[in-house]
Amino acid sequence: IIKKLMGNLKQVLKSIDAFPRTEDHLLRKTKSGALVSIVGLVVIATLFVHELTYYLTTYTVHQMSVDLKRGETLPIHINMTFPSLPCDVLSVDAIDMSGKHEVDLDTNIWKLRLNKDGHIIGTEYLSDLVEKEHTDHGHDHDKEHHEESEHKTNFFSLDSKAEEMVKKVKHALDTGEGCRVFGVLEVQRVAGNFHISVHGLNIIVAQKIFDGSAHVNVSHVIHDLGFGPKYPGIHNPLDDTVRILHETSGTFKYYIKIVPTEYKYISKEVLPTNQFSVTEYFSPMDKDSRSWPAVFFLYDLSPITVTIREERRSFRHFITRLCAVLGGTFALTGMLDKWMHRLIGAMTKPRTGSSVR
Repeated sequence: IIKKLMGNLKQVLKSIDAFPRTEDHLLRKTKSGALVSIVGLVVIATLFVHELTYYLTTYTVHQMSVDLKRGETLPIHINMTFPSLPCDVLSVDAIDMSGKHEVDLDTNIWKLRLNKDGHIIGTEYLSDLVEKEHTDHGHDHDKEHHEESEHKTNFFSLDSKAEEMVKKVKHALDTGEGCRVFGVLEVQRVAGNFHISVHGLNIIVAQKIFDGSAHVNVSHVIHDLGFGPKYPGIHNPLDDTVRILHETSGTFKYYIKIVPTEYKYISKEVLPTNQFSVTEYFSPMDKDSRSWPAVFFLYDLSPITVTIREERRSFRHFITRLCAVLGGTFALTGMLDKWMHRLIGAMTKPRTGSSVR
């Protein structure tokens, strides 16, 4: 009885075999089948490499939450070129909502002197170039630099050092000298602005050099501007921005909305940085205006922080896609082989019957 049951069990197992075997002598190999097999193998290998690459690469997941950071600084990475202004007249000023005003920031900022062809002819640290005494003349773009009476009293009271600087800057302007400003500003993590202009100059010296604010050309190229280190896939909208003025002058204002961002690598390493969006506005300079042209960057911080997390696809997902790709390719090549075999058979089959004369 046991043998009979085992025999019946074997018969049942054989009946559900989805892959029945055919005797080798009943199989016939063809050239068309070989061609289809080669094509199928190439397709399978290509799709396998594609799926493996897709599995090994990471993807990102974005999450938002309330920004809870306090008491930190905000790094500002600057890399700009002013083709029409020498380095001796450029300064970087910053002010934030806390009331902290830093003029000619003594941070990691450098200037590269450029000739008219854009080649570097000198390198200087910013704090070594522009006079540091700004207590007698504020440079807020919405205020006057001096009272009219003070301007009339001191206009001709330049010392020999100031006269020498005027001659030096005028010579640089005549030779087409420009300046590249780059480095990192560390500011308070609150809303504020920073601007690059000729505000570091004494008003009398500036008048002697430019003969009025309408002759100050703040044309600029923003090579790179960011608020923190870069992470994979980040796009800073002001990178490679070119703003050139011809026979006019004015003030550029960039209104920036900063979004705090954390990038979490697959290795669990966290990179704190910031993204931002920007809108811009240009204000032409009137001939009678007593304000001075500048390039302003006015920034504010979003209360929402974005967390970007790298993730890797599961191995089960990879196996599922791989089985679907390989099985589908195998089934398709089998159908293609049958069609080719029938087509070739129909074309080579001898015609029956003959004509009788």
